[in-house]
Amino acid sequence: MKTIRYFFVIATLILYGISLHAQQRGLATYYAKRVHGAKTSSGERLNNNDLICAHRTHPFGTLLRVKNVENGKEVVVRVIDRGPYAKNRIIDLSWQAAKELGILNKGVANVIITVEEKRNENGKGTSQSSKLLSGIDPKEFDSIINGKRTALYTIRNKNGMEVCITNFGGRIVSLTVPDRNGKMTDVALGYDNITQYADTVNSPSDYGATVGRYANRIKDGKVTICGQEYQLPRNNFGHCLHGGNNGWMYQIWDAEQPDETTLTLRLTSPDGDNNFPGRVRAKATYTVMENNTLDCLFEAETNKETIINMTNHTYFNLNGDPSKEATDMILYINADYWTPTDPTYMTTGEIKAVKGTPMDFTVPHDINNFIDDTTFDQIRWAGGYDHNWCLNTFSHEKAKGDDTQVAASLYSPKTGIFLEMFTNEPGVQVYTGNFQGTGITCKHGIKYPKHVSVCLESQKYPDSPNKINWPSPYLKPGEKYKSHLAYRFSVK
Repeated sequence: MKTIRYFFVIATLILYGISLHAQQRGLATYYAKRVHGAKTSSGERLNNNDLICAHRTHPFGTLLRVKNVENGKEVVVRVIDRGPYAKNRIIDLSWQAAKELGILNKGVANVIITVEEKRNENGKGTSQSSKLLSGIDPKEFDSIINGKRTALYTIRNKNGMEVCITNFGGRIVSLTVPDRNGKMTDVALGYDNITQYADTVNSPSDYGATVGRYANRIKDGKVTICGQEYQLPRNNFGHCLHGGNNGWMYQIWDAEQPDETTLTLRLTSPDGDNNFPGRVRAKATYTVMENNTLDCLFEAETNKETIINMTNHTYFNLNGDPSKEATDMILYINADYWTPTDPTYMTTGEIKAVKGTPMDFTVPHDINNFIDDTTFDQIRWAGGYDHNWCLNTFSHEKAKGDDTQVAASLYSPKTGIFLEMFTNEPGVQVYTGNFQGTGITCKHGIKYPKHVSVCLESQKYPDSPNKINWPSPYLKPGEKYKSHLAYRFSVK
């Protein structure tokens, strides 16, 4: 008995020493605790280990560094509220985070965890709104929609470039970069609260969205897969646009932030989601690189053949004043061909040369050169540009794009901000905000006018499932979908 008693005394002293050392470093140390019946943010159980570490001290949204002191492994996670335990704050571990900590297959009661609040140079937690260059208040995104928590996540690099993303629709809410004078400028349009993003009646939008299951349009909402015809939602002039009215840009994604530069979003789309076949596990990873590039990687897998076409739908205004039209921005598109549409914005199946038409941006020029040219039916029908260009960076023989070459660029002579786009996809949809000017109040109380922005959306060509000679959007079980998009910012 004395031996056992001495063992417990020694063990207690060891744990006390670990705890004291952690406290001296600003860490909270304790045994991992079980929360009965809880799941990870990705909906999976931790092999009966369940969710770990309930505590009350950290505010919602705080970034924490969680370390397993037994093996030295650590991850960065966020504090959330969880179900009946909302009186406490719960560290939300995804399956991947639990795996990285090395706790998936061992008794959770035997794991010692240290937690440290990640702080900025001013000593304030990363959830503090005063740290956001865009002026966005993260508290305005703290909500529960369809039973799932929404939040605002901030990623940044050492140069000060800052990107704010909400897990509602995987939307880029703000994107702040320096202009030629060093002034930090938010170049992305959107709202400054979750209420407007979620209100599809009074403030419908695709601002900054991670789009899926199929970006752009599918004719009549019909697609044939493995000999079976599927009727998809017809939410835009009789066609299926961006996966339907309840597409991925209106879903709550599971978010994980491994460090200050990266945000990973995950979504499981069930078989029959908006009548698309196959259960799809999708992932979108946004990373702010040290060269002021926002890198976007879209990945997906399916258990049944389906179609996938993911993209990001950020509306860019590089002029620094979204209260005014931005048609003086200079656009370049590395494409000799484009795909014409009919008056319902549906591709006709033709591929035409841009030379000698208002669609030629192979030499950079102001958008306003032809945006009001109503003698050109494509401009007249769309009220500006809303078309797909066939990128020269894509090899049809190799079915692969070269994402080291510039696919398109946008430049503001007013601020000097220069945006270059890269992608491995065959096409880019250029949209000039033709449906803006609705009178809806957006970020910072501004009502955006028509033609205030430009979208550069990487993609398969619109309606590719019904155009057999166009790059294929089909994904089969065992295959991995991977689409790369990057926006690099500089000044000149």
